[in-house]
Amino acid sequence: MTDARSAPPLLDAGGFAAFRRWWGDHAIAQAVALAFATALVAWLAANVIGSMHRLGMAPSLDYLSQPANFDISESLLVYHAGDPYARAILVGVLNTLKLAIAGCALATAIGVALGVARVAGNPLLSGLISAYVEIARNTPLTLQLFFWIAMTHTLPPVRQALQPFPHAYLSVRGVYLPWLTVDSGEIWPILALFVALIVVVRFVHKRLARPLRATEWLLVVALATVPSALWIVFDGLGFSLDLPALRGFNVVGGLSLTPEFAAMLAGLSVYYAANTAEIVRSGLQSVTRGQWEAGRALGLSRLRILQLVVLPQAMRVITPLMTSTYLDLTKDTTLGVLIGFTELTAVIKTSANNTGNAVETILVLVVVFLAISLPVSAAINAYNRALARRGYATR
Repeated sequence: MTDARSAPPLLDAGGFAAFRRWWGDHAIAQAVALAFATALVAWLAANVIGSMHRLGMAPSLDYLSQPANFDISESLLVYHAGDPYARAILVGVLNTLKLAIAGCALATAIGVALGVARVAGNPLLSGLISAYVEIARNTPLTLQLFFWIAMTHTLPPVRQALQPFPHAYLSVRGVYLPWLTVDSGEIWPILALFVALIVVVRFVHKRLARPLRATEWLLVVALATVPSALWIVFDGLGFSLDLPALRGFNVVGGLSLTPEFAAMLAGLSVYYAANTAEIVRSGLQSVTRGQWEAGRALGLSRLRILQLVVLPQAMRVITPLMTSTYLDLTKDTTLGVLIGFTELTAVIKTSANNTGNAVETILVLVVVFLAISLPVSAAINAYNRALARRGYATR
């Protein structure tokens, strides 16, 4: 009879260590919690499917190939009523991405400028920015969106359109701005130019292991742009500045933004610029004053101290919070349905009302937003880990 003490252990030392790394110190509790969550989700899914069958509804995505009998006022693709629901949803996704990307870029530019200006030491400027931040952050975003769409309705007609600067028009029909267009050739050389620039900058930055100086930036940009510039010349790529102009009772040419899109862009940018300004301010103030004094002792200007010493250290505070800001802005594009901007949620809502496939359409909405949010979060987390490897962020 085999002695119990001589029986092989269920997990040797190495296997137990790997088990603990995977499950942590409370393996049994976590396993029970995971099993309970899985069973709960399975029970809810079974109830939903059973209820749909009792109502004579079979869960299916076949509706995506059916014709959609509604129009979309704003689209980056050619879309007409009668196109499949799949194309209508794609139009909504592109409208959401267009608004999210433009909003993140504009909110970042405004917020960073305001955050840096607030800690610059000017009491009057700091007070004005503080007042703006408090008003924007303590007012509901929905109310701000209603305010901006109301402002677009107060704009004059096209013939009396406002011109804040040359060749820019603000009217009740929308906003018209100058735009750069491609007259001939392919756009691929331009994309190659940006890719080459990013690759060369990253390579040089890794080799030098320090931020680039102004002269080095010029050299890097020249090395990265010469091949693409030659490609552009030989490919015959031509550009022209498309300027909007009054023609009769309308404005033709340039980049046109509908009142709904302009109101959404203004509302999201103003609201999240205030959040970004606070994030930048807190990040800069997290760096001790001794860092500024050390930079001044080395003879660096205030701008160089900010660029080389303070900002790299402040990024450990700024980066995680900016991740949440970008994701929140992207999710708040769904409020466009309140003021008539046709983004993904509006398309999903109309599709659910027309087809009766409410569960399937909401599931598509969830999947799309996860497909947008998870890669963005992963990319910014990867950037934060890169900062940690260089010693700028907390591990």
